[in-house]
Amino acid sequence: QLHLVESGGGLVRPGGSLTLSCSAYGTNLGSFDVGWFRQGPGKEREAVGCINRGSTVAEYAHSVKGRFRISRDNTQNMAYLEINSLQPEDTAAYYCAADADAGMCRGAMDYWGKGTLITVSS
Repeated sequence: QLHLVESGGGLVRPGGSLTLSCSAYGTNLGSFDVGWFRQGPGKEREAVGCINRGSTVAEYAHSVKGRFRISRDNTQNMAYLEINSLQPEDTAAYYCAADADAGMCRGAMDYWGKGTLITVSS
């Protein structure tokens, strides 16, 4: 059983940056691909990106490519989402999730955190 906890959200001005953390408990995060997702107010949840278990491949949604960067440290059981040039449309709850099937997060995710909120406003 894997338990995921996101942290690092908050209020940030447009143009600012944040790094979200995803802490994993219960088992080795290195056995999973890790995805980040977000859900803005009144919007459906969308995939932001995914990193494979060996950190050799990271894929991003077209809408965030170039501004978002996913990384992980399997020795610390952690994953990260670095977000740059934040815009009001990035306001959302951000979730990390784990994929046990080595599918680069394209199928159903096996474990989810409860999310951390980013609000982008001046």
